[in-house]
Amino acid sequence: MAMIAPIAPNELEYKERRRFQRVRVNLLGRYMLLDQREFPCQVIEMSPGDMVLIAPQVAREGERIIAYIDHLGRLEGTTVRTFENGFAVKFASTERKRDKLASQLTWLANHDLLTEDEDRRHGRITPIPNTTTVVMPNGINLTCDVLDASQSGAAIVSQERPVLGLLLTVGKLQARVVRHLDNGFAVEFTRLQHPDFLQESLISR
Repeated sequence: MAMIAPIAPNELEYKERRRFQRVRVNLLGRYMLLDQREFPCQVIEMSPGDMVLIAPQVAREGERIIAYIDHLGRLEGTTVRTFENGFAVKFASTERKRDKLASQLTWLANHDLLTEDEDRRHGRITPIPNTTTVVMPNGINLTCDVLDASQSGAAIVSQERPVLGLLLTVGKLQARVVRHLDNGFAVEFTRLQHPDFLQESLISR
């Protein structure tokens, strides 16, 4: 009887990656660490089997987390890789749940929600005046100009480049750094702002 050769571990890993190929996404959410502390996050890559997120507090490898991601709901998994501003999570889910997540990702992609940028979600304004104070986590105050803003975030003109995922305060609003720009950085507010009060909250010195 012919023997079937076992699949090498790297081949198994390759097949898993092909089955659950990650796609670029831009989804916001929150996650809870094992000690029950909660933090905001931004998912930048996802597949039905795992996700990569930018986060202000990096989980330890092997640590179990619970995340609540916009459009997708509750996701549970274990941290399998860490980097400076975030970590990757492998989902602890059944095949049925993975199939459901694959369907959700397909639906979101077909409705242009996976990578929908802020300009499409919320109209942007240029506040006048536009000078504000950015308070860093270490208490240092930076006087910066707001290039433009929306209900969900703002572009800040600054020579500083805070690390991605860093939580800071812009005016009266708590935000996290999500992108570096040629002349500064972009932030996402931790809460959606009412358009009638956006400028008053943002331009605070």
